[in-house]
Amino acid sequence: MGNRGMEDLIPLINKLQDAFSCIGQSCNLDLPQIAVVGGQSAGKSSVLENFVGRDFLPRGSGIVTRRPLVLQLVNNQAEYAEFLHCKGRQFVDFDEVRLEIEAETDRITGSNKGISAVPINLRVYSPNVLNLTLIDLPGMTKVAVGDQPVDIEHQIRDMLMQFITKESCLILAVTPANQDLANSDALKISKEVDPQGLRTIGVITKLDLMDEGTDARDILENKLLPLRRGYIGVVNRSQKDIDGRKGIKTALAAERKFFLSHPGYRHIADRMGTPHLQKTLNQQLTNHIRDTLPGLRSKLQSQLLSLEKEVEEYKNFKPDDPTRKTKALLQMVQQFGVDFEKRIEGSGDQVDTAELSGGARINRIFHERFPFELVKMEFDEKELRREISYAIKNIHGVRTGLFTPDLAFEAIVKKQIIKLKEPCLKCMDLVIQELINTVRQCTNKLGSYPRLREETERIVTTYVRERDIKTKDQVLLLIDIELSYINTNHEDFIGFANAQQRTTVTAAINNKKRVMPNQVIRRGWLTINISIMKGGSKDYWFVLTAESLSWYKDEEEKEKKYMLPLDNLKLRDVEKGFMSTKHTFAIFNTESRNVYKDLRQIELACDTQEDVDSWKASFLRAGVYPEKDQVDSEDTGPAESFSMDPQLERQVETIRNLVDSYIGIVNKSIRDLMPKTIMHLMINSAKDFIHSELLAYLYSCGDQGSLMEESADQAQRRDEMLRMYHALKEALLIIGDISTTTVSAPVPPPRETLMYTHSCTHTHVHTHTHM
Repeated sequence: MGNRGMEDLIPLINKLQDAFSCIGQSCNLDLPQIAVVGGQSAGKSSVLENFVGRDFLPRGSGIVTRRPLVLQLVNNQAEYAEFLHCKGRQFVDFDEVRLEIEAETDRITGSNKGISAVPINLRVYSPNVLNLTLIDLPGMTKVAVGDQPVDIEHQIRDMLMQFITKESCLILAVTPANQDLANSDALKISKEVDPQGLRTIGVITKLDLMDEGTDARDILENKLLPLRRGYIGVVNRSQKDIDGRKGIKTALAAERKFFLSHPGYRHIADRMGTPHLQKTLNQQLTNHIRDTLPGLRSKLQSQLLSLEKEVEEYKNFKPDDPTRKTKALLQMVQQFGVDFEKRIEGSGDQVDTAELSGGARINRIFHERFPFELVKMEFDEKELRREISYAIKNIHGVRTGLFTPDLAFEAIVKKQIIKLKEPCLKCMDLVIQELINTVRQCTNKLGSYPRLREETERIVTTYVRERDIKTKDQVLLLIDIELSYINTNHEDFIGFANAQQRTTVTAAINNKKRVMPNQVIRRGWLTINISIMKGGSKDYWFVLTAESLSWYKDEEEKEKKYMLPLDNLKLRDVEKGFMSTKHTFAIFNTESRNVYKDLRQIELACDTQEDVDSWKASFLRAGVYPEKDQVDSEDTGPAESFSMDPQLERQVETIRNLVDSYIGIVNKSIRDLMPKTIMHLMINSAKDFIHSELLAYLYSCGDQGSLMEESADQAQRRDEMLRMYHALKEALLIIGDISTTTVSAPVPPPRETLMYTHSCTHTHVHTHTHM
């Protein structure tokens, strides 16, 4: 009766299959099993019925098997069948088994000959069977029939692949003998997934229907298209025999007689026929299970560990517990507060490596984007000098002034300070947007409770918007405070005496960024946009230092393509091309020289506008400024704009230096106070609100029950997760009940020796019964 030493191994896998079928997961777990594949009407169902000795499978034309049938054969004194979906019901009449298979198939697939990968689990207990588990899969077809989907061939193929691609699956390839073996669908698909033929067992059916004078001897002797596990021939009942109610016992006797009497098969008759096939499959599946068991145990343990964290929150879930919703609400709000704080303040645990968090983005706005906006609004030199000269003249009126007037300095400074309002408010808007995005990301974790998520997002966003108005008022107040008193006694202010001595050149030198010459300011990838005629656009690795911009072939920085000094360079915006997906800016030389090769400007492209702004901010640190908007500088109006009066020129230059110095002080102060104001009045305030007041607002929203109503998806996910977790625990317990000590049986030898050798396996099984 087969491999008696390890007869518990196949029932062990049956238990695992049951455990996972209950949760619809049997297809996803690599359990050792035998999958039966073949074309339609190849005789797969007849082979399985011959094993059982009963007619119990649906028959007919076209696709009969439309769902995988997990057939578990169990050697037992009594004879009956059980379905996993009809627990506790024993089928003694096998005609009822057939009807139940048809009904259960239609329940999932409908009656239109469609297919489904959800398996039907059938266990047959009988004294006529050896312990064996097979999966009967739909027969391969080429053409859709009736109202079948047009892609039925691909659907069936995909389903077969789900099973047979797994290394733990043995393939029983069933091919009728009256078909050319080279055209066998079963062997073709088996060879795709098992090119060495290590896991494929060939079954040749319909040997009695071959043309007279021909036989399948070369195939059965494993000479033509050899498999490591060889071929076994069987003779099934014909449709006429079935219609005539010819018994399977009679058919098996006829099969035995056929092999013994046929001149082509007589010498191998002891290795042909259904009983030998069943015995071989029992041995090979048992050995296969034994070999794969350690790996299966490891896989189950790793799956269990990966679920532990997710299941932890569901373990103590009691749907009827009246305090559950209150607990859940408190936990969710607390978790939301922690997540918000981590995203803003940063955290060492569970660091997001895919994108910048809210806090990192806000930091970039404070220290890259905001300074960039301040520099961008820097005044136009000619325009400023014209304004200063007008101010001086208007203050003096009809008189000719001997001294430089204080009022001119104050008027010009105030005008420049007012201009700071725009970049400050723009910075505020950017921070608000990031805060709201952060709130939205944090509420994603509340997806289990849709209404809670919706209300939390609404309440916190409304609060942030309210704080936005107060913070903007405070920022504008900062600028009004700067306007209210021009402090010419500030320690960093150069004063009149120094301003008169200064020249434009020394002012420019003193104002230039003090950066170490060889200090690297930024590295990164950029695209140089060049016309196709000149070689086309290419990506390079750029390195920006305080003195030069270099680009290399790649980030190893070994093959330098070019080095461009930063002297006299400026930045300008470039409109995005019609077909381009990238955002572009350009570098050009203010003295109209070529920047690179014969190009007056080079266009550099980034994937996002954010990257463009970030690179521009880096160029600012290196002293490369954006181009000023040209305000019709050619048409400057009357000639008196730039009087050649030397005294007026000296006064303009003096005030120009004073304004430059004082605006530098104000900018420094605003750059420092803006982030502090936003942090105090908006970000820290939002954190405090979430920690101390959010819960009260949520309670005031109305019915707590509806607030904590679970989404259907979440309930289903929790159930699936818990069922999977318990199935894995049960599976490990089942495997723990059995230990095997065996002399390992090698994979069957190559075909040359396969015909004449039988490997022996000594096995010993310890089974422990847990009460």
